[in-house]
Amino acid sequence: MDVKPVLYNSGASEEPGTPDPDYIGFIQNIKRSTGIDLSDYKEAQMKRRLTTLRVKNGYNSFAEFFEALQKDKRLFDEFLDRMTINVSEFWRNPNRWEVLRDVILPELTAGARSRLKVWSAACSTGEEPYTLAMILDGKGLLQTSTLVATDIDEGALAKAKQGLYLERSLKDVPKEVAARYFSQEGPMYKFSEGLKANVQFRKQNLLTDTFEQNHDLIVCRNVMIYFTEEAKAKLYHKFAAALRPGGYLFVGSTEQIFTPGQYGLEPTETFFYRKKADA
Repeated sequence: MDVKPVLYNSGASEEPGTPDPDYIGFIQNIKRSTGIDLSDYKEAQMKRRLTTLRVKNGYNSFAEFFEALQKDKRLFDEFLDRMTINVSEFWRNPNRWEVLRDVILPELTAGARSRLKVWSAACSTGEEPYTLAMILDGKGLLQTSTLVATDIDEGALAKAKQGLYLERSLKDVPKEVAARYFSQEGPMYKFSEGLKANVQFRKQNLLTDTFEQNHDLIVCRNVMIYFTEEAKAKLYHKFAAALRPGGYLFVGSTEQIFTPGQYGLEPTETFFYRKKADA
């Protein structure tokens, strides 16, 4: 990430609501050096989170902070973690996972279809794809399906591959399911090695990378809320294009798509959108 930064004056004296050249310069430098475009994220939220991180580490401006990020991998990993909001848990909003298990998967596997292509996008530290793995295994579908999980944060992916979690992450997992797929190791709970082997983790930038096609199910939950409306629209188009006709996009409980038809999607169950056959 060794890129000579473009320097801007600090925006400390800027009036509220006016452009901050220090932060604008930081956005441009990060995009040039990493390809990550922070302008796709809601500015007030992102700037607040990154300002907290910058101040905590003792940097007076975003220009200084950027120079430090180039030299310190630990700090850069902390920046990615703060940027991507790696907060997750297993079986988050349990009734929606029950709908996936009891309604959506039977529809996707109608007609003896058992080979599913499933993608957990922005998978964070693994709770979401591992929830998918447990549900697919419970339906006898995991061994014949492809389950890919992606995230932009290599640190989060490393934690996902490790598969160790605090007890609070399991609070919504049905007890009989937790007993089957987790083993306690001191204060941590280790996810089943057998199921881990069926999840393929990959690094990916959702906004810039191309997507594989013909997915039966794409799960991207509690991520879109951090993007601008323009970035959301871009992603919904990309997700829809990556689904096979009849495939499903499963979003988070605060991410209802108000005009799904413009993306070739139609609402079915709450927070589930099916790609139209003629899309």
